[in-house]
Amino acid sequence: MKTLAVAILLVAALTLAGCGSSNPTNINGNWTATLTGSQTFNFTTSIIENSDGTVSVSKFSFSSNSSCFVSGETETGTFALSGNFNGKVTGKFGMIVTSTGTASGNILTLTGDANGNTISGTWTLTGSSGCTGSGNFTMNKS
Repeated sequence: MKTLAVAILLVAALTLAGCGSSNPTNINGNWTATLTGSQTFNFTTSIIENSDGTVSVSKFSFSSNSSCFVSGETETGTFALSGNFNGKVTGKFGMIVTSTGTASGNILTLTGDANGNTISGTWTLTGSSGCTGSGNFTMNKS
């Protein structure tokens, strides 16, 4: 009987030890993005997943210069969790950045897949002359 109790405790301890992971359990945090393709953009942002599948985007800042986004922008996003396997979150991610102010009307759309500390996918830019394009992006959690 003592052997059985020790075995059960050992299994429980190993199970709990397996729960710890360096992978995120959600997408909340600070992210750095690199967009490549017909144009190049870089930005940093903070993302918090809401219970309704949207994400709150804050502290958004382009670190690359672009005439398409010169005097401000608004950001919205979505995240659809498809799994949380061993603490590694996966799911579909979307984000829209809309320019405001003097360059208003330019829309940057990101669509991709979250996999742990990385989100990758494609982007498109629509808007005024010189503010169109497409390519790939990678976002890394800082």
